[in-house]
Amino acid sequence: MFPENDFLKGKVGLVVGIANEHSIAAGCAAAFRASGARLCLTYQNEKALHYVEPVATSLDADLLLPLDVTDSAQLDTVFTQIRQTWGKLDFLVHSIAFCPRDDLHGRVVDCSQDGFALAMDVSVHSLIRLAKRAEPLMADGGTILTVSYHGAEKVVGNYNIMGPVKAALEATTRYLSVELGEKNIRVNALSPGPLETRAASGIDHFDELIDDARTRAPLHRLTTIEEVGAMAACLVSDFAVSVSGNTAFIDGGHHVV
Repeated sequence: MFPENDFLKGKVGLVVGIANEHSIAAGCAAAFRASGARLCLTYQNEKALHYVEPVATSLDADLLLPLDVTDSAQLDTVFTQIRQTWGKLDFLVHSIAFCPRDDLHGRVVDCSQDGFALAMDVSVHSLIRLAKRAEPLMADGGTILTVSYHGAEKVVGNYNIMGPVKAALEATTRYLSVELGEKNIRVNALSPGPLETRAASGIDHFDELIDDARTRAPLHRLTTIEEVGAMAACLVSDFAVSVSGNTAFIDGGHHVV
């Protein structure tokens, strides 16, 4: 599916957020592996392991570890295992978002305090927690990627509270890029167009988003996880050594319309 090459040979990375073989994080992991990188993948819980393990096996991942990003002990264990296995980390992908269903499907003005706090913690502060632990392992520099959506910049129907949450995520990306830049750690956000993933299926009227993207995007087609993965592989490679603090759109141009 990806042309085999070795421009990531010698690099090791952590990919957090694979739900199944169709998820954005899986597309990124496949592109990294096809480009020669070694990988540590994570799964949220035992139920998720059933879907993530086949991905890890197909990509010959060195490590497959449990990780609930709300559990500090599990976070520490993952990075300890990475240090013991490789002694370094070259890149990190954070592809996680969550909001309680009632808050996700309601108006922003009706979002509960607890729902908002949980959405921000899992979707945004988890990036900070991961970056803090990754920093010491990126002594020679590295790259951190997260995954956003155009609803962070413009109001997208039915995206609701996740719009402000993703806006916070993109702002966090910019601040991290400045704080970690002196250590040659680059931080960027990927912003794919609508993709038919399990996470996206929780959005009300998601089919309408899909139809709109296909109709109005200049390329008149949907983005694929393989195309998102190709962009991610480029951004963690030496081809993008001067790219940091950016939001990279992979949406067929839909965001400009």
